[in-house]
Amino acid sequence: MSNSWILFQCLGVVTVAVCYLHMVRSEIFTALVEMESVLETEAQIATDIRQYIHQEEERLEKLRSVADDYERHSREALLDTEKHLSNPVNAFLIVKRFTVDWEKVLDDIIRINSTEAFIQKVEERRESFPSKEDLEGVSMALMRLQDTYNLPAGRIAKGDIQGVKQSPVLSAADCFELGKVSYNTGDYYHTIIWMEEAMNAFDVEANKTADKSVILDYLSHSLYMQGNIRHAYVLTNELLTLEPDHQRAQNNKQYYERMLDDEAKSQKRGEDADLPAIKNEQQLDSYRAGAEFKTYEKLCRGEDTNPTPKAHKLKCRYFDNNRTPGLILRPLKEERVWWRPALMLYHDIISDHEIEVAKKLAAPRLNRATVQNAKTGQLETAQYRISKSAWLKNEEHEVVKRISDRVGDMTGLNMNTAEELQVVNYGIGGHYEPHFDFARKSEENAFSVDSGNRVATILFYMSDVDAGGATVFPVIGAKVFPKKGTAVFWYNLFRNGEGDYDTRHAGCPVLAGSKWVSNKWLHERGQEQTRPCALDPNA
Repeated sequence: MSNSWILFQCLGVVTVAVCYLHMVRSEIFTALVEMESVLETEAQIATDIRQYIHQEEERLEKLRSVADDYERHSREALLDTEKHLSNPVNAFLIVKRFTVDWEKVLDDIIRINSTEAFIQKVEERRESFPSKEDLEGVSMALMRLQDTYNLPAGRIAKGDIQGVKQSPVLSAADCFELGKVSYNTGDYYHTIIWMEEAMNAFDVEANKTADKSVILDYLSHSLYMQGNIRHAYVLTNELLTLEPDHQRAQNNKQYYERMLDDEAKSQKRGEDADLPAIKNEQQLDSYRAGAEFKTYEKLCRGEDTNPTPKAHKLKCRYFDNNRTPGLILRPLKEERVWWRPALMLYHDIISDHEIEVAKKLAAPRLNRATVQNAKTGQLETAQYRISKSAWLKNEEHEVVKRISDRVGDMTGLNMNTAEELQVVNYGIGGHYEPHFDFARKSEENAFSVDSGNRVATILFYMSDVDAGGATVFPVIGAKVFPKKGTAVFWYNLFRNGEGDYDTRHAGCPVLAGSKWVSNKWLHERGQEQTRPCALDPNA
């Protein structure tokens, strides 16, 4: 805001005061004694103007500080945008910055005494801002990573994510917001974890970023919901020492006292020695508490769940698929990484140029990836698949057709019934939980009669991933970590047309980095000569 604008505002204050004086006493000139009151009013007006200027200078200083912070942050982030945003903590902080934090900037600084034109310009910028739904999504993604990779909240808060790309240290306000998102979704397990981290951060902060009484309010109720009545009672008492008139805390205290048994009441409430260990078990649905999901998470962390069968037979070779013309001069680098089902890994199968073309074509039309509802047959989004995808036709670009032709050469399969090339980008904590690529016969609209079921899958890795993002097979215990330029291939169906349930697989959450993949699904029809049917599934 310019000095001329401040002067204009000040003149407005003077004008209002003088007009008011004129309206009330229009005959002051008739007596000198009453002129003295004008001089006194003048002094008061001078004081009012100086107070106004002081308040405006304080507000403008805050606004200048916000501008300096935004300028510094954007300058650093724009040096390497992908590197900056591939850190999940950075991603969370930038979404929080333009949702929760921005509302405070807008209400506490900008809307107070700014011009309508400036406010309108700022409001127009908000069209590109993340939403509250984005804040919830990125917070849940961060907690998904926390659970999958066994990351202690304290390490995340201190900026250590498995030794990958040091993150900023989270403030008490940052930790509080993670806890609040969990609380609003009924996830008291993570609420307790992050509200405790908020308290830890609050205790060491020189410039407090959160309200301790609000943290205690959320934490005490979450402890109660997880069965820790005595802990909830102690924290509620602490809250009441800060805010004695806190009505909800007063009611909760009375409620907790009634719930405490006679033996507990006879003890001295609030003494640490009397407090049992906090109970905080995560409430999981039957699937996430089951064996398959636990195996999936172990594999994502790089743990071995099964010994590798016939490991001595797993070999690398140059492969030209029986002297296929397209492969004679440039045979493929083939590595068998699992015996049965056969998982074949191809190195340097797609070039950097081809990857960039595919990404460039796909980027403008990336949409939230969908799954097929097994009951209705309709495509819909799901929490167990978080990514964005786009589909590329062969005729769109020579590179897309070249990739498709290469798949035909390497597999020997007919590509006429294959699906378009799907390009997928996994964002913050992006993942795809265990699933089959082939359709089960019990599913509605399982597959088209014209093309048949998905007989095979080839998955191209189009980026290196700093941490996480593996493709894992929980039934057999196999895992393949992304490496740019490689591709993994497997058959989904036996030769008798039945699905191979050992090919159930998943895309692990991306812990750090950006994961780009593309895939082709090849179908049954047209393979009668290249992969003849057989009654023996192992033929």
